[in-house]
Parts: sequence; structure tokens; C-alpha cells
Amino acid sequence: MSIRTTHRALLSRLLPDDNPHQLTVRQGQFHLVVMGTDRVVCLPRTRAAAARLPHRVAALHALAGLDLGFRTPEPLLQGGAHGTDEEPFLVLSRIPGEPLETDALDDAEVVDTVAAQYAKLLSALARSGTGATVRAVLPHAAEGQWRRFAENVRAELFPLMSDRGRLRAERELTALDSLPHLTRAVVHGDLGAENVLWEWTHGLPHLSGVLDWDDVTLSDPAEDLAAIGASYGHELLERVLILGDWSHHGFLTRIAAIRSTFALQQALYALRDGDEEELVDGLADYR
Repeated sequence: MSIRTTHRALLSRLLPDDNPHQLTVRQGQFHLVVMGTDRVVCLPRTRAAAARLPHRVAALHALAGLDLGFRTPEPLLQGGAHGTDEEPFLVLSRIPGEPLETDALDDAEVVDTVAAQYAKLLSALARSGTGATVRAVLPHAAEGQWRRFAENVRAELFPLMSDRGRLRAERELTALDSLPHLTRAVVHGDLGAENVLWEWTHGLPHLSGVLDWDDVTLSDPAEDLAAIGASYGHELLERVLILGDWSHHGFLTRIAAIRSTFALQQALYALRDGDEEELVDGLADYR
């Protein structure tokens, strides 16, 4: 049964100007997102995701106060507080635009345009990480986070892997030992292609906004650069690195190490959230 049917009354109340049968529904790792004309409704897929909604709201309010040069969703309404019977939800403003299609990068001018805007985006996030207000609201990457991540993967995910999968994972986890502890930049944490929206003008894409700030922290920009590389490939990533002056060896090493953990991160989140579908997908190459 579709979410439009099971949550018809709630969606009709939150999106009164939209026809429930014509609403677009997208599934993310943590939420089902129902897209109305000028606002979207986020429905947590798990109890853990619902418990994180207040943190998400606080982070979005902090980001809305920054001059980033692009739009971020603004919280409009939150419901389903702990201890009530109401379905948990979060209503956000809708940002116009669509994710960039991969084949758009077949055009060299488009690649140059997109790379320049990604470099500008990351530079704006890095500058924002030094502000006192942002540093007071956003979580800081924990000291030893990668060491603990490796320990948790070994304890929780290794029993679900084949021998070959454990060997692969061990190589990837060992590479994390050299990562430094950095907390000077705002890091989106999931800057994949699906979370970056573009509008086209005169045949070229222009960055309109960035979605899904659930994992935002003060951390290492190499995390966001790794996501760009995973989404668009080496050529675009290389151009972004050059434009942002991030192409030195240390940055490249950190990007490679972090990128190799993306599937393990997905699987660990999914296991803890009880999301079997995401768990199976994350562990596909380790079984």
C-alpha cells in the first residue's frame, strides 16, 4: 500500500493545496519524502530517524542564517513529539531544481560550470565553520570517530560478512588509521548527486540548493569531496580539487580512505536503525 494511501489524512492536512494522488514520493536512507508544490513532508522510516528530527531542525535553522550562496530547506512545522500518538513528521520548504543527470557531464562546458560551483559551495562551508554561532549549534566530529567506526564495523557487521568480505573491509578500515581529527569546516556528510539541486539557464546548470542535512557536522571537507567523486567520477572531482586548491597528496589520501567506507557506513546505520533493505544493499559487496 502506498504512503499516499496510508498517510492520506496527514498529507491532506500538511499539503492542502496538492492532490494526494499526484504527490511525488522519494525514498531516502532515513526518510520518505513527499513532495508538494512549495513544501515537502519528511516521514522518518525508523524510530531512530524520528528521534533525530529535533537535531535536524536545529541544524537547518543554523544553516538558514548563513550566507552560503545557495538555498537550504527551512523547517516550517514539526509534529509527532515523543509521548504523543501523532505520526512523526517534518515539513520543509521546497527548493526548486533537480539533481544533475549524469549524461549532462558529457559536455565540457557543463563540467567546468559544475566544478566551479562545487568548489564555491565547499569554500562557503569551510568559511562558515569558523563562525561562533555555527560552532555552538552544529555537532563537532568526535575525537577518534574513525577508530570507533572501525571497531563498530568489526563488532557488528563482520559477523554478517563472508571471509572475503571481511578481508576487504579490513583493508578499508586500516586506511582510516591515518585520518586526522579536523573540525574547522561545515561538512554536509552526504553530498551525493541526489542531494544537490540545479536549475538550467542558457544551457548551463546553476546550483539552486542542497538537501538532506541529517549528517551535517564540523569535520573534514574530504568527506564531501569523497561523495562528489563517488557521484560524478574522477574527472569532475579532479577539477573541483584544482579550483579549490585541495589537490595535495594529503587531501587525496583522505578522500580515498573515506570514500572506501561509504557502503560500510550505510550498512552500519541501517543495522542500527533496523532498515533491512538498506543493510542488504550496503553489504552487497561483502557477502
